[in-house]
Amino acid sequence: MKKIKLLFGYVLMVTVLVSCYADVIVADDFIEESAFNTDQVLQSYDMWYVDINETQGNGEVPFLQRAFTISFNGGVVYTNNNIVGIGKTGNGIGIDVGFYSTLRGVVEIEHDVDGTWFLEVYAANGNTIELYDPRSDTSYFLRGFQRNNFDYDQVFYDNINYFIQEYDVWEKVYTSEEGAINDFDDENFLQFLPTFFRSSVDVSGTPISQLKWDFEGDYQVYDIANDNSLKALTLDYDFMGDDYFELYVINDTTIELYHPDSETVYEFRGRGYQQYLKSGKGTVDKKRIKTDNPTMNVKRKRK
Repeated sequence: MKKIKLLFGYVLMVTVLVSCYADVIVADDFIEESAFNTDQVLQSYDMWYVDINETQGNGEVPFLQRAFTISFNGGVVYTNNNIVGIGKTGNGIGIDVGFYSTLRGVVEIEHDVDGTWFLEVYAANGNTIELYDPRSDTSYFLRGFQRNNFDYDQVFYDNINYFIQEYDVWEKVYTSEEGAINDFDDENFLQFLPTFFRSSVDVSGTPISQLKWDFEGDYQVYDIANDNSLKALTLDYDFMGDDYFELYVINDTTIELYHPDSETVYEFRGRGYQQYLKSGKGTVDKKRIKTDNPTMNVKRKRK
């Protein structure tokens, strides 16, 4: 893996602060700068989005593997480990998970749970840095944003698989009057686990602990070609085959399922929020992995 020591220089720092999306002209040789300059680079954005799909290498840095965003602020490290609450928790930057200090092109992170990590810092482009862990030969790519231009909606859609698993259950709270009667009308609760879903026809308001799951089956989330703000969801019901829905995020507690076959709109609200703190619910329970949803070549039907 080719490595060129990150050396941002003050001219580049001005470029970064003026425009989040200004491209960096990467030369063959960079001039090494001070630890102070490295710190200024890390603090030049309010938050860094961890683009997990761009990770290179077979190892992992546990706290980066869990985080959706990471922030470096005056020696303190903050992360958003949940999609739910992102943009609100910790005034947007998440929870305090440790401390950091900088060397020349290196950041030393003292994580409250995961211990000490020395990560090399490299420039990728005008708003992207690479954090490289030499122990595992693994690189994470972080895209910088200010809080006022962070695309929270897109983060939900890009990580929809994690979002729908952050609640213990989703309870139906709305069914449109328009639409043909269909079998899904009876479903009042959905639960999404990493490899399957469950559904229940128990009456609304039933305590989570008392839910009786009537069906368990496979589900699949799909990307939609040329439409980044829409996902498709299929639920594999044995008795009626794959039920197809357009999946929309209303906010961080509510999703909408539109059933094109019947033209019915359903809204589900999350119950039993699973908050992942410094170490998550457990290192096995919460770990982001690269996702590669299959793509559907369809057009949205919801008007």
